[in-house]
Amino acid sequence: MKKFIAIFKNKEVVNRIFFTIMILFVFRIGCNITTPGIDASKLLDELQNNSNNLLSLMNLLGGGALQNFSIFALGVSPYITAQIIIQLLSMDVLPALTELNKQGQYGRKKIEMATRYLTLMLAAVQAYGILQTAKNTDWISFTLNDNALTYFYVITIMVGGAMLVMWLGDQITVKGVGNGISVIIFAGIVANLPSQISSAFNLWVTTSLNNGSYEATKGIFTFTAYILAYCLIIAFVVFIELSKRKIPVQHATRSGGSEKLNKASFLPIKVNSAGVIPVIFASSILMAPSVIASFISSDAANAEWLKIFQYNQLVNTGGVMMPWGLIIYLILVFAFTFFYSNLQINPASLADNFQKNGSYIPGIRPGIETEKYVKKVLNRVTLIGACSLVFISALPVVMTLTGMFGDNSSLALGGTGLIIVVGVALELNNQINGLIAGKSYDEVIGGM
Repeated sequence: MKKFIAIFKNKEVVNRIFFTIMILFVFRIGCNITTPGIDASKLLDELQNNSNNLLSLMNLLGGGALQNFSIFALGVSPYITAQIIIQLLSMDVLPALTELNKQGQYGRKKIEMATRYLTLMLAAVQAYGILQTAKNTDWISFTLNDNALTYFYVITIMVGGAMLVMWLGDQITVKGVGNGISVIIFAGIVANLPSQISSAFNLWVTTSLNNGSYEATKGIFTFTAYILAYCLIIAFVVFIELSKRKIPVQHATRSGGSEKLNKASFLPIKVNSAGVIPVIFASSILMAPSVIASFISSDAANAEWLKIFQYNQLVNTGGVMMPWGLIIYLILVFAFTFFYSNLQINPASLADNFQKNGSYIPGIRPGIETEKYVKKVLNRVTLIGACSLVFISALPVVMTLTGMFGDNSSLALGGTGLIIVVGVALELNNQINGLIAGKSYDEVIGGM
């Protein structure tokens, strides 16, 4: 209660929260404006009844904008993918980007401009891929003539929407609360939670009330167990997001003349330092074959072998039904978790910075030994995070494949969405606390 009072007393925090809400309001309006020339009624039904295909994951990462095939259908996905690609290329892959990465504010502006140009290109490719895939599966249909001009018209609108969403996200980051891109995804996921809980209530409670006391009791018990399971998964995700391994670090400083003082701190390594990025990577790779096939022909896009890359499909392998798409998806998530964690916390760069700044890990020699030690700890911690991320990613798909929710797979407990919600909620809380603390500090200084 004290925190809420402190928030409303802080004019800057209130203004930032209000600005963020207004931007999200604009985004939600755009999410409900269907792209001109498209009939997306079948797509909405498909995404509501089947929440475990790749388009559903794109809808999740797009803040729920794809389900109406809206002008914001691409969401923030092209921008996120562009950021990841530029970040990877900056790691000594392209010397020009690596050099820009070392040039401070000027370099960051140039890299951001390159990211925006790449976003534009990826948005065009992704728009065509989604448009062609959804059309080939009869999830959407054109209300205009089916020709190249209509494709160009629709793709232009979708690309323009993606760039506008990117701009809205930037405005939240600068003038609002939290990271704008994350907040937009967060808002879309949270907006769909009430309907998911309502569907579960109708399925297990409302429909069972007229079938006798036994069925009614069973329905209430099932719905209660469902809510408890949701709470347990949220608690598990919070635990994983907050868990970290602290490596003690000593800093040698000088005071006065040549006297050295040692200051102690620690290097925190999160269990899941990669966040939800491995899931985005894995889903993008799984979607790539379908997008490439869509460029070739409609027959290629509907080929039977593409089911191997759909993680909600069972494929007949020698008389045995195997979820090859799910297996490939989880292997990619596991591998990318290690890959991205080592990019986020670069042991070689970290050891080099420690040596330059006079910092060291007690009992570990500076240089190569520090690099090896940090890498070993990082990989051990990341193993736990990777296993957790695989479990959370697999949970809703396994629930659907086992038929636990019947035909309504939208009730599956989506762990990926919860990772985003929990991570963004913690980030928002930390930023608001920082703003309140800054205001309190200013008041103390002003009163002196």
